[in-house]
Amino acid sequence: MDYNALFRQQLDKLREDGNYRVFAELERHSGGFPKATRYRDGGTDEVTVWCSNDYLGMGQNPAVIAAMSEVIAKSGAGAGGTRNISGTNHHHILLERELADLHHKEDALIFTSGYVSNWAALSTLGSKIPGCIIYSDALNHASMIEGIRHSRAEKRVFKHNSPDDLRRKLAADDPAAPKLVAFESVYSMDGDIAPIKELCDVADEFGAMTYLDEVHAVGLYGPRGGGIAEREGLMDRLTVIEGTLGKAYGVMGGYITGSTELCDFVRSFASGFIFTTAIPPALAAGAVASIKYLKNSQTERIQHKERVAALRAKLDAKGIPHMDNPSHIVPVVVGNATKCKWISDLLLDNYGIYVQPINYPTVPEGTERLRFTPTPLHTDDDMDQLVRALSDLWSQCALSRAVA
Repeated sequence: MDYNALFRQQLDKLREDGNYRVFAELERHSGGFPKATRYRDGGTDEVTVWCSNDYLGMGQNPAVIAAMSEVIAKSGAGAGGTRNISGTNHHHILLERELADLHHKEDALIFTSGYVSNWAALSTLGSKIPGCIIYSDALNHASMIEGIRHSRAEKRVFKHNSPDDLRRKLAADDPAAPKLVAFESVYSMDGDIAPIKELCDVADEFGAMTYLDEVHAVGLYGPRGGGIAEREGLMDRLTVIEGTLGKAYGVMGGYITGSTELCDFVRSFASGFIFTTAIPPALAAGAVASIKYLKNSQTERIQHKERVAALRAKLDAKGIPHMDNPSHIVPVVVGNATKCKWISDLLLDNYGIYVQPINYPTVPEGTERLRFTPTPLHTDDDMDQLVRALSDLWSQCALSRAVA
């Protein structure tokens, strides 16, 4: 068999459907975010990044950079192995304490990414709790879906953000069976926010554990950046709160928080923790600095909220349709995979604006979109340039405009 021909055939099909992913080669400017240098065809251009998950620009925060620089000089580049084999550094322990405090939990456990923390925790809980049934929100992230699948536990899928459907699913199963309800606080494609209290009420009614993914909320919401659950005073209702260090905190890594016993359980049984190289000490130190900073500073969150509102108002003024939601994510709907990719390419090549197209299978066909994430560092001029470019391309593509 010609395996490379098979690979080419599948890749060509992706290109024909407009779903082939192209990764722009960028170099961020520390102190100049969201500006970046784009490398292409042997040359470079300056671009404005509009889809970064470094939501608050903490990746260039002086306190974060100073903490990382100090520790890399002191401890070197890497951790030296897995947490089990010489890789548990003092800064890992400090970070886990900081995270436990952030979410008012007894303990925390850090991983190399939010994907790995979801995959490892859910697969371990589902496989090691005898007879466990996992109830998964229909729009959960791929990392949660993969973790649940790998656990081989029985799975029920409830309608997105629907306490009523969750209740129906729970009521249909054995009352004595162990149960785990898994969902996200902010769905990153639409920007909607889960009814955490109502889902917890239903879970409590049936004696189920609750697992909340706060990846797109930590650092951004709540008085100390503890996420939607902190903002709504619900952290004590959740068995596990999971998050990332690679988005609003501007560094890298994922984590879970929960009881001492639960975290020790995952630490002891999760292959994704045991056999994975630990994050470098400098990253852990940078994460601690970022978390501490955002526990005390409201400035970034206030500015962030204002910038999101400003972008929405400018889009409305030009009739550019965007999905209304209560979060920081601004999805601009195109509704066609080919046009979505084409607009993204032209924005980058002709206007110096980088935004990634979101196509199937990430979102359903017919709902293709450009996902904008304005930060406190995007200026009015940046926004005006973006909206003018979108307006031009909307006309060129003969796309429908929103009516005020």
